[in-house]
Amino acid sequence: MLVLTRKANQSIMIGDSIEVSVLSVLGEKVRLGIQAPRDVPVFRKEVFLEIQAQNVEAAGSSPDALNQALGRGGDAAEG
Repeated sequence: MLVLTRKANQSIMIGDSIEVSVLSVLGEKVRLGIQAPRDVPVFRKEVFLEIQAQNVEAAGSSPDALNQALGRGGDAAEG
């Protein structure tokens, strides 16, 4: 892990296209601004982990469960 010290209004660059700026420091809270291309997803870690968990759960679901969730009922082979 790279550890850097930055003050308010200072930034770091990740590659050529991602800039992370320290907007403010208030007590134990740090406000960050992130500029990244639209095709680069940016999430808080807890949101990212929840998305991953839901993806794993969805990957393990059967086609019947998907059809039931979509209100179709019946067998996945049915059209």
